Amino acid sequence: MKRISIWTILLTGLLLIFLSRCHLLAPASDPYPPVDKGPETRPNTELPTNDSPAGNLSREAAFRLDIVDYARTFLGTDYLYAGRDPKKGFDCSGFTYFVMDKFGISLSPSSRAQEGQGRKISVSRVQPGDLIFYRRSAASAVFHVSLVVANEADGIYVIHSTSRGVVVDNITTSSYWAPKISSARDVVSGKF
Repeated sequence: MKRISIWTILLTGLLLIFLSRCHLLAPASDPYPPVDKGPETRPNTELPTNDSPAGNLSREAAFRLDIVDYARTFLGTDYLYAGRDPKKGFDCSGFTYFVMDKFGISLSPSSRAQEGQGRKISVSRVQPGDLIFYRRSAASAVFHVSLVVANEADGIYVIHSTSRGVVVDNITTSSYWAPKISSARDVVSGKF
């Protein structure tokens, strides 16, 4: 009898780990591909020059922009379930795990676990480098995570690994992503 209950526990645990990965709970394809509206509507994530009014960025703000710039180098990288390697591909949490690891920020490779890391913040107050999590309903589990590129007047831009690969989307104006936004976490400021 003990063997059956141990196997049941092990199999249940493995099933939960398997289902916590983004791919199984994410849509097979995103129904709304990104629309390129031109450079005038893209988020401004470039580091200001020293002679600009914002030239005196704090170390944390500059660090956050470095994270975003690094993440953007993987635009177009293929989606791969449980992927954490740019040569093979990323899933959503594998992408955030990989990017943050480069900057000494330790994250779980699971989106559900990442939602418990760092400090909870309001989605409306996210900054570059923060993480946003998504649910299909308030009662359902997290199925996706993205990294904030910019929080601007026209929306919140994120970079994430989707079935389209690594892309930047304005989640605020997306009829697919906007209703699924659940929570946000600051995993960066703890370094300062």
